[in-house]
Amino acid sequence: MTTTGPPADGHHPQPADDDSSGGLLGDARGDRADTPVAQKEPEPGPVPPPPTLLRVELAKRGWARFSTFEVHYTHAARKAAAEYGDPRLARLTISSTTFKRWLAGEQIPRGNAGTVLEHMLGIDVDALLGPAPTRTFTTPRLPDDASLATARALDVTWSTSFLSPTAPAPGGGGVWQLDGHRVFDGTSVAVQLYEAEAGPDSVVIGPDDHPHLRDFIRPARRALLLAALGARRGEGLFVLDAVRARQPVAADPVDVLPIPRAYRLDDLTYGILWSVLNLDDGLLADDAVLEAERSGLDDFLTRERSAVARSAMPELSDVGTAWLGSYVCDQHILSELRADSGEPPVFWAREQFGEEAAAWLFFRHKHTYLRALREVLAEADRPYGHAFCLPHNAVKTSERYERTLLFLTLALLERHGLTTWVVTEPEYAQVDGFALVPGERAIIANWLRTDGIWQVDTTSHWARLRAYADAVRHARAHSVTDGATPAERLRRLADHLDLDWAWLTDRCAELGHYGSAGMLRPRSRLIGLEELDDVLRYVGELGGGDPAERDVADGDFGAFAGAVTGGNRTQFRPDRHRGGRR
Repeated sequence: MTTTGPPADGHHPQPADDDSSGGLLGDARGDRADTPVAQKEPEPGPVPPPPTLLRVELAKRGWARFSTFEVHYTHAARKAAAEYGDPRLARLTISSTTFKRWLAGEQIPRGNAGTVLEHMLGIDVDALLGPAPTRTFTTPRLPDDASLATARALDVTWSTSFLSPTAPAPGGGGVWQLDGHRVFDGTSVAVQLYEAEAGPDSVVIGPDDHPHLRDFIRPARRALLLAALGARRGEGLFVLDAVRARQPVAADPVDVLPIPRAYRLDDLTYGILWSVLNLDDGLLADDAVLEAERSGLDDFLTRERSAVARSAMPELSDVGTAWLGSYVCDQHILSELRADSGEPPVFWAREQFGEEAAAWLFFRHKHTYLRALREVLAEADRPYGHAFCLPHNAVKTSERYERTLLFLTLALLERHGLTTWVVTEPEYAQVDGFALVPGERAIIANWLRTDGIWQVDTTSHWARLRAYADAVRHARAHSVTDGATPAERLRRLADHLDLDWAWLTDRCAELGHYGSAGMLRPRSRLIGLEELDDVLRYVGELGGGDPAERDVADGDFGAFAGAVTGGNRTQFRPDRHRGGRR
C-alpha cells in the first residue's frame, strides 16, 4: 500500500488556486497551462471474482443468453422427469433473475432445480457454482493469409490429407489427419504453422515465435512444426518433428530454429510422413499385443503350412495385422531356404501400391530379412530376382506420392542385389507371393489380400511348380523395366510409374544428404529409417548429381546441424554411405 505525507523539510505545498506571489490568479493559471501537471493515479478498484464454471460451460455450448438457456433447461427438465420417474421435474421453470444469480455464483440451486441442472450439464452443482479452473497459455502469431492458403492447399493436392493448421482454441495447435486406403488405419498428429524467414539452405523460425514454440513442443505427444514463407511471398511448406526442436529451443540464448530446405513438403516427403506416421502409430497402439503374439509364434514357424484367420486376433489394428503377417512370411521363407540349392530362388511379390510396399521401407524385420537373404544366397552362381505385377490401372489410380513409395521399394531391392522385373497384365495380380527354387519346391508366403493374417506353405507339387515357373518366365521375358543395370531398370520403372526422373533423383539426393530422421523420428522400436536414407542416396547417385553439394558447403552445414540439434551434429552430418550417421 502506498501512503503520502508532508515533505521531510516541513514545507507544505500550497493549494493549486493560491497565488502566494501576489500575481493575478489568471496569470498563474496561464503560466501553468504550458506546464504538465502530474495526474494522480486512480485508486485500484476491487478485483472482479473469477467466472463460475457454470458461466464457462454455458459459453462453450453457446447457451449463455437467458432465452437460449431457458429452452435447454426446460428440455432437460422434461428428460430428467422421464428418466427419474418424477413428473414434478417437468414443471420446473427459471426466471432471468435466478439465472443471473446462478451465473454469478450468488445462489446455489438446490432440490429439483439442482437435479435438472446436473442432468443438463453432467457436472455436480457445487462444482458448477464454484470458480472455473484457470489455464495460462501463449497465443501464437497469426500466420499470413498466403501461408494459410498454402497449408490448406495440401488437402487438394493429396486426398489422404486433412489439415487444420490453426487451433480451434487459443494457445493450442492444429491437427493433421492422415487417412489410409488399404493397409493403414489412419491417424492424426498435432501441428503448428509458423511464419519463417528464408535462408540459403534452410528456412528459419525466428525468436518472436519461440514463446509459443516452447509451449507447443513441451508435451511428450507427437507433433510437427510447419514453416511457411507466405509473409515473404515465398513458396512451399517445410516440416520438422517437434522432438528435434526441443534441444535447440531449450538452449539459452537461441536466435532461430532452422529447418532444412530438403524437408519441404512434396510427393516424396509427404509419402514418407504419411507412411511413417500411420505405421508408427498403429504399431505403438498394438505394441503389447504384438510382443505377446510374437513370443507364441514358435509353433507356427516350425510348420511347413499354417494360416491364421483375422478373427483370431480382433484386437490388432490393420497395421499391426500387416506387421505380424509380414513377419511370419519372412521367417517362413528364411527357414525353408537352403544355401545348397542348385539354382538361386526367384521371388514374386504381391505389392501393387505404395501403401502396401511401405513395409519394405520401414519395418525393421524387412531390413533384417534382406540382409539375411543376402547371406544365405551369397554363394549363388547367378543373381536372384524379384518380380512384381503393377497393372496400368493400379498405376493410374495411385497418387504420385504412393507411386514414389513404390519406386523406392524396388530401388531398395535393387540396392540389396535383387534384379527386379515388372509385368503389367492384370491376371498376374492374384499370383501368390512365393520364393521358387527351380525344379525343387516353392515357398508360398501371403500376407496381402488374403482372408487371414498370413498364409504360408511349402510345396513340391509339379503342377504348382510349373505355374509359378511360367509366371517367372513371363516376368523375365516381358518386364517393362528390362535393363542390364539397376540404373536402367529403375529409370524404366520411373517411366512406368509416370515419375519425373530428374526430379526424383535430385530430391532423393537432397533428402538423403540430410537424412530423414530430422524430419520425422519414429517412436516404435519396430520402425527404422536407416534403409530409407541409404536408398535415397542410392537413387540420388543414379541421377549423376548431388544437389546437396551444390546447395550446402561443408563448413556451413556443420554450423547448421549444430543449430538444429543443439550441438549434437550426429543427426544431420552428411555421409554418403552410412545413412547420414557416424
